[in-house]
Amino acid sequence: MTQAIDALRDTLPDAARDLKINLGTVLALDSLTPAQRWGSALACAIAAGHTGLRDAVAADARAAGVAEEVLDDARAAAALMAMNNVIYRSRHMLGGAYEARPVRLRMQRIGAVKSNKIDFELMCLAASAVGGCEVCLQAHEKVVREGGLSEDAVFDAVRIAAVVKGVAVGLALGA
Repeated sequence: MTQAIDALRDTLPDAARDLKINLGTVLALDSLTPAQRWGSALACAIAAGHTGLRDAVAADARAAGVAEEVLDDARAAAALMAMNNVIYRSRHMLGGAYEARPVRLRMQRIGAVKSNKIDFELMCLAASAVGGCEVCLQAHEKVVREGGLSEDAVFDAVRIAAVVKGVAVGLALGA
């Protein structure tokens, strides 16, 4: 049941009509576990910067029985990828000697996952899709694929990212 999201979805303007349908579809994907699906959605809602969407996703994730540790990991993934997407994307775009420069930013939370390491990496991948960082997407895709997730699971996490970002924009359109 997605009671909070359904209520929020009803506020989307007609210009975002397709997103109403897509949101329900991506939150029911069976290629992902509930923790992967809801954790990715929450990380993306945070990355998209819409607090109402963030709160609705978190409420419905709890209603679906997703553990608080997963939601905490989703929040950490969103925060870390907000930082990492900027630094790694910038290093890549600047190119040359910048690509070899050490980042020198603290990222210990990546090593202190509270739920499942592969699920956390998938949440980082989804948040990186919202953040638009090619380097981060590739790095996290490699880890989750080596961890046993399929291409379908990876692409479905990106689909969640696309729809959640679109819904955040749609909500910002107003009526």
